[in-house]
Amino acid sequence: MEFRRITALPPYVFTIIDSLKIEARRNGVDVIDFGFGNPDLPSPELAVDKLTEAAHNARNHRYSASRGIPKLRQAIAGYYQHRFGVELDPDTEVINTIGAKEGFSHLMWTLLGPGDAALVPSPSYPIHIYGPLFAGADIREVPLGTGTDFFESLTEAWEYSWPKPRVIVMSFPHNPTTTCVDVEFMQRVVDFAREREVLIVHDNAYADLGFDGYQPPSILQAEGAKEVAVELYSMTKSFSMAGWRVAFLVGNREVIAALAKLKSYLDYGTFQPIQIAATVTLNEAPEYPKEVNQIYQSRRDALVSGLQRIGWEVEPPQGTMFMWAPIPEPYRELGSIEFAKKLVTEAAVAVSPGVGFGPGGDGHVRFALIENEQRTAQAMRQLRKSLDRLD
Repeated sequence: MEFRRITALPPYVFTIIDSLKIEARRNGVDVIDFGFGNPDLPSPELAVDKLTEAAHNARNHRYSASRGIPKLRQAIAGYYQHRFGVELDPDTEVINTIGAKEGFSHLMWTLLGPGDAALVPSPSYPIHIYGPLFAGADIREVPLGTGTDFFESLTEAWEYSWPKPRVIVMSFPHNPTTTCVDVEFMQRVVDFAREREVLIVHDNAYADLGFDGYQPPSILQAEGAKEVAVELYSMTKSFSMAGWRVAFLVGNREVIAALAKLKSYLDYGTFQPIQIAATVTLNEAPEYPKEVNQIYQSRRDALVSGLQRIGWEVEPPQGTMFMWAPIPEPYRELGSIEFAKKLVTEAAVAVSPGVGFGPGGDGHVRFALIENEQRTAQAMRQLRKSLDRLD
């Protein structure tokens, strides 16, 4: 049988490493896993308690609202005011989504179709590439990483594209490259979009994970942003609530209304006790992301210093929960898949191959900051033995 949309999908690169990891563990090997960016920190106790309480109320077992309950939309509007100084109308400029991937994917359905194009960073988080493709659109890759001027590349990609792209996809701090930007950069992109009548979709997944005093901005802090931009905000990393699937699309009210209309045909929203727990968490624990951030910064420091000690030169990221590490020169000819396979089979250390984020990532591997400092130190000892060509 021939299937639509999935037939042309390439094999999911990350499953290669996952299979080797599973095989090693079946053989009794303790694999130290930096591969999957799945937060290991517990969700706020407040959220768990409120979820339990709300779940015992039978009234919350019925269908909810696909837009999100009003108090939840009010809570994220309050959080944006507290965190970014951005005012949002909870009725017209906010919608709850069942995680950022769901929100992004369905948003692409409302914005793009066959014959349209989107500008997407390269390398990129996979759904940022495949969301437009699932909608039937084409993508134009914009190089992002060390030694590249993303704004200059964005401008060039726009000028040389036909048809002219309808959407610019961005995500800063960036997964996987960890590239960070400031409000001035956001203003330049907003001005660019206003001049060319193109919409910006900014995935702010790591909005609260900035290190060494860096504060990741919201694109909505730029003047005129609501005319041309929407932003996804997720509680996954900031509040360590990955499995809860609570995210929001905020910004341009016409775009919010379009997604609301589509979602009204597709879902009845997240389980209402989850929405209630998320509401209380946003209102009563707005500083919780700072606790999470401190833990990730400590893990980053342990990983960076450990890699540098064994001769693997890396730059400490300013944000995200990842380390984007160039493959050391003596092993570069292997490419990211073979190098990642070497690490998991010889050192029992799992990382993500950079090529899984697009061809532009093949010279790197990604470490997720999901192992504590002690496990990270053990991983460095194992890597030192396996990477014997390092100085």
